[in-house]
Amino acid sequence: MYFHVQEFINEIAADEPDPAAANALQEGLGGQFGEMRTMMQYLFQSINFRGPDGKPYKDLIQGIGTEEISHVELIGTTIARLLDGSPRYQGKPADPVDKPGSGGAVPLNIALSEDNIHHYLVGAQGALPVDAVGNPWMGSYVYNSGNLVLDLLYNLMLESTGRLQKCRLYEMTDNKTARSTISYLIVRDQAHENAYAKALETLGVNWRTSLPIPKTNAESFPEVKRLLEMGLQSKIYSFDLTGQSQAGKIVQGMSPSGDGTHLDASEQTPAGAPMTIAPERPEEFSPGADADLRALIEATAAMEMADIDATFGRMK
Repeated sequence: MYFHVQEFINEIAADEPDPAAANALQEGLGGQFGEMRTMMQYLFQSINFRGPDGKPYKDLIQGIGTEEISHVELIGTTIARLLDGSPRYQGKPADPVDKPGSGGAVPLNIALSEDNIHHYLVGAQGALPVDAVGNPWMGSYVYNSGNLVLDLLYNLMLESTGRLQKCRLYEMTDNKTARSTISYLIVRDQAHENAYAKALETLGVNWRTSLPIPKTNAESFPEVKRLLEMGLQSKIYSFDLTGQSQAGKIVQGMSPSGDGTHLDASEQTPAGAPMTIAPERPEEFSPGADADLRALIEATAAMEMADIDATFGRMK
């Protein structure tokens, strides 16, 4: 079973909208080496896992796959915030739905000059399950051979390539909203590289001679440097409410990154960050829920969270 704690896994910094950065970030979401790929690949590998003696490896893959769900949420929300708002019209919830087009106004004309018109035409200024050139995400990206060593090798390659691409994304924009998410994903990709590399080492695989982790010098990025100093590159979370994960049998000892840190799988989840919902977008004719429906949603969410807290306790 999966539960959702209504917090972001990392804080998204505030900055101005940047549709070009949003489009670039689509590669990190729906591209061949993006977060949707890692999420689906690891979850399918854990679902299809066979062999009770290999439970620590299943738990490791499943824990990382669960974290990737939060990464999809984080990068998708970041894309939406980078798209949120027209330079010629700032909507107000009290405005009539047809107000944006009154008097011949064209508040969505920005869509005609941006790389992905679908962000406005189809997605209502939100993220889409596509890459940076609009190709839809495909299930054929998922690699699940059933052979543990092959799967772990492929996962290590996937995380390494994903981190490399995110370092390039970082250098494409100075937008604080984009960089806050990109830098976090760079460091967490490194943590997952470390975990898969350590898992391969426990299986006797000398991965260093055949699949070296790429050198990116990402520690030169200020936001990344701060997260590395916190040791985030060496932590693996279980996301296991029942305390049955055995991933800690694998994720221990010195980090394969050779940075002098020790791997740590003792924490259930990261601290998280407050989750907020973006304002309505009248110019997209997306006014959201009315007052009565919002009240019902909030009441239902409060009851569900109270029930989870009473049953399992607050996640730490």
